[in-house]
Amino acid sequence: MGGEAALEALVAHHRTTTDVLVVGAGPVGLSAAAELRRHGVHCRIVERLPARLPYAKAVGIQPRTLELWDRMGLVREVLEAAVPIRGQLLYADGEERARIELEMPPEVPYGFAALPQYETERLLEEYLARLGTAVERGTGLVSFDRDRDGVTARLRTASGADEELRVPYLIGCDGAHSVVRKALGLSFEGGAFPEEYMLGDVEADWDLPHGYGVRSSRRSADGSADDVLVCIPLPGAGRYRMSMRVPPELSARGSTAPDGVAHGVQTGRTPELSDLQAVVDRLAPRPARLSRLRWASVFRISHRIVDRYGEGRVFVAGDAAHIHPPTGAQGMNTGVQDACNLAWKLALVVRGGAGPGLLATYDAERRPVGEEVVGRTVRHAVHGIESGPDDRRTLLLREAQLLVGYRGGPLAGAPYGPADAPQPGDRAPDCAGLTTPVAAFPLRLLDVLRGRAGHVVLLYGSDAAELSGAAEAARAAGGLPAVVVLPAAGTDRPDPAPLSPSPAVPVYRDAAGEFARLYRPDGATGLVVRPDGQLGARFPLGDAAAALSAYLRALSV
Repeated sequence: MGGEAALEALVAHHRTTTDVLVVGAGPVGLSAAAELRRHGVHCRIVERLPARLPYAKAVGIQPRTLELWDRMGLVREVLEAAVPIRGQLLYADGEERARIELEMPPEVPYGFAALPQYETERLLEEYLARLGTAVERGTGLVSFDRDRDGVTARLRTASGADEELRVPYLIGCDGAHSVVRKALGLSFEGGAFPEEYMLGDVEADWDLPHGYGVRSSRRSADGSADDVLVCIPLPGAGRYRMSMRVPPELSARGSTAPDGVAHGVQTGRTPELSDLQAVVDRLAPRPARLSRLRWASVFRISHRIVDRYGEGRVFVAGDAAHIHPPTGAQGMNTGVQDACNLAWKLALVVRGGAGPGLLATYDAERRPVGEEVVGRTVRHAVHGIESGPDDRRTLLLREAQLLVGYRGGPLAGAPYGPADAPQPGDRAPDCAGLTTPVAAFPLRLLDVLRGRAGHVVLLYGSDAAELSGAAEAARAAGGLPAVVVLPAAGTDRPDPAPLSPSPAVPVYRDAAGEFARLYRPDGATGLVVRPDGQLGARFPLGDAAAALSAYLRALSV
């Protein structure tokens, strides 16, 4: 076959086999593509840049993101590459003012971590390649048209050739200056902070404790910070991503992005090691010599959010939908949750397991989260991270994104059991101490859920007939896989006889009582765990058939 014929055959293949086009191969776009592929959906992912940028921009990884990557089967690689963030040291006017320990409750499986964005992208890209999809680098979206049946996208490839692609759905994960957002006509209301900052990926030889972020500021007469140094640890001895105010000679204020969104890396003179050293000499809590500057830039910060997260068959996620200060490392992590929320819904619709109305719940669930994150990070940037009403524990859980939930949302079923127990819309908490007769060691709930792409129904109880009936109801309702959790030994009757549905239903025992403590079942209880790790339904086992049918009907609108 000749070159032109081969190209035409490849294009024709894409026309007929691509269900979703993902635009942008940052952490959000890669997460969206990976989740789509994991759910059996064919997608293409295009990225206009020819290679990953060697920038340590988004570096903080929250515990909730690690939970999502655990279920995907990616977390081991991330844990091996990342470094822990144990806490933060706060200094003002040369004196230590606070030491914040980032200690999570024992039932939370992961802590806070840091990893340069290009490493996060590498791990996600390698994971995606194992699922059979490669990033098409040097290929950008030029424009698109949409109608009730699909989207016609026009791409420009790395060779300069133009390609027209017809797909059912398109996701814009193309950043703060999103082509998709602009073409869709979404508003992006908000503003920009007047300050400019320098970012640098550098090593410092100070003797501060390993694994702690540093924030050192100098206060003006009115108590506000007029000079600030923020350092986030990165993998490597003494390595940090440092941010600080820009001196006048490095200001890029005169340069303006064509779309008026002043956010991200700016053009102009690149800061040198001496520029960063001058700020460290002025503000560092310990004398330090900087070395090995890997990368530096000037950047601006804006706070904006779209009026809707999509329209018709086109959606936006991550920075294409919301931008805000980097306080608390919320941006990339919020975008990854956007991607996971949208991907499982798109997969169900593409495969015919749900109606197209399900896709409207993406905006209904995620835009309120985006609005809260933008508002909170702006408040923290101006007034400090402890300026809100939350106590220290709630603040920590919120920053870890473990409190994100959709109670009262369009997919959250009726509550059941204690009001303060995890209810539909809430995160499904992990728990330890699940045992089987074969394994010589206890498992966590995340171990049980890992690799399961779709919904999972958890059945807690001890009566064999009741458990078998509920498992059969799950199978009949939509082929939903069920997992049985038995009460701790001595709290109820012995193990039930083998369950009757075929294939066999896996059975675990809540040997440590952690499942009962965290989920607080009101007798024999069933729970639907969504693909994104949120609870979809909670019900008494005796009502399993009706409750599961009601939940699936909500997906089929």
